[in-house]
Amino acid sequence: MADLRPIEASFVASGPSGVAIRTRLKDLAPGDEKVLRLVGVHLGSLASKDIKARCRDGLGHSGGTWAVRKRELTALSSSRWAGSITKASHDQWALARRCQSAHIQNLEAGIRTLTHRLSLPIGQKGAKGAPGGYRSRQEWHAKSRRVQVLEDRLERERAAREAGLVHVVRGGKRLARTRHHLQAAQLTASEWRGQWEAERWFCQADGESGKRYGNETIRVSPVGEVSIKLPAPLAHLANAPHGRYVLACPVAFAHRGTEWADRVAANRAIAYRIHLDTGRDRWYLTASWQIPPTPTIPIEAALAHGVVGVDMNADHLAAWRLDAHGNPTGAPRRFFYDLTGTAEHRDAQVRHALTRLLHWARACGVKAIAVEDLDFAAEKTREKHGRRKRFRQLISGMPTGNLRARLSSMADQTGIAVIAVDPAYTSRWGAQHWQKPLTTTTRKTTRHDAAAVAIGRRAQGHPIRRRTAPPPAHQSDEQGHRTVQAGRCAPRREGTRPRIIGPRTRSVHAGRGANAGDQNAQHRWGRSAEHETWQQDSLPLSL
Repeated sequence: MADLRPIEASFVASGPSGVAIRTRLKDLAPGDEKVLRLVGVHLGSLASKDIKARCRDGLGHSGGTWAVRKRELTALSSSRWAGSITKASHDQWALARRCQSAHIQNLEAGIRTLTHRLSLPIGQKGAKGAPGGYRSRQEWHAKSRRVQVLEDRLERERAAREAGLVHVVRGGKRLARTRHHLQAAQLTASEWRGQWEAERWFCQADGESGKRYGNETIRVSPVGEVSIKLPAPLAHLANAPHGRYVLACPVAFAHRGTEWADRVAANRAIAYRIHLDTGRDRWYLTASWQIPPTPTIPIEAALAHGVVGVDMNADHLAAWRLDAHGNPTGAPRRFFYDLTGTAEHRDAQVRHALTRLLHWARACGVKAIAVEDLDFAAEKTREKHGRRKRFRQLISGMPTGNLRARLSSMADQTGIAVIAVDPAYTSRWGAQHWQKPLTTTTRKTTRHDAAAVAIGRRAQGHPIRRRTAPPPAHQSDEQGHRTVQAGRCAPRREGTRPRIIGPRTRSVHAGRGANAGDQNAQHRWGRSAEHETWQQDSLPLSL
């Protein structure tokens, strides 16, 4: 049997550190849309030039080069627009560096797997946790060529990282590649061009504390009036003093509107972004700001009223409520979603499923939800899973990275803590120890339901394995003692079992069996009843 990897301790996930809310810009005048498009196109061109300059600087970037770039952009826009553009370029370059590092780790993992399998004899079977050799010489030859390709890619990526070179596509590499597959994407050339240009626009501004309404560039008043500071080349389009343009439509935030109004009244920093959804032909305004993270409560306090274990799957969330002692109560619940379609559709499906989960958890009265600390970044490679293409597509489509973050953000407003547990062996041990005992004639327990129970018990610190029955033959002479029992320090572990109301057997009725707790009154080996002195009465003399 292969050695099991150590199980990491469960912990309470931290709360959100920022808030983002969105509203629609309704009833825009034709002049408003024209101005927004001109501002987006002009600032987008400046952002493209700035990100190119930032990538050209590479590791030689410094405060001096940043000041030069910002000074050049200020003459073509404004000082605040230049600050927003340069900050967005720095964030994009840093994100590209992190993605480059993840790609290098992925290549190294693939090369290790291929090298190991190529070193084994052809046809050798693998063990748990270790793949075997390839099945034929043709496959071995193909993989030997692939490992050379991956080594060349790894060498190029390492050289690029040492030189500080990254590749950034404004508008997104996926949308850029869609241009060559318009029929598969069900788009025309003009529709794709509209999406591409809208994604490359730039109309976002960072907030400033102490300034009027928290933002001098894109300003939203408490009554919902939206005004924009126009760049210098477009200042002739202003309809308000100081080179500003006021939109004809007022806005209102339905979600967290009170918090937004409080920040606006206190002149606290709020960042805004205006963008166009080309699929719906709608303009949106997004407001965001930072909040102090909520202090995490001790895990013991969160688990005082039980926990809801949640197992995430490709099409649903399997949940089961556990009491404070780790026993599943009630019936399992499943919250379904559909992860096909656009990113907005997938995000909405996950959000609706989590909303239903949180409502059910609040109705149950629990204060904690246990989820797996999953990350499939290193588990979906072609070299690891081989020909299991559908499985790789399955785990690639699961939003494991965003699930815990979104759940933590949504649960923070409901007072429910999110506990992250180690995902090792939860599905396997849950099915082994809980699937069959929880299956009844009226309820079919799935493997995912049993995994939810295992996740909840691990969060509570209980072993996943159930308490086993005592040995059937000769007490414990042959089979040994039960494998799961009370610890040596558990209170009253050697005491008698409590009296249960009602008959325990067909021969003992309720209220009887007074000597059930007296071990000495029962004829058992090792008890004093077996060793009492026995003396036969003398025979009568009359016989």
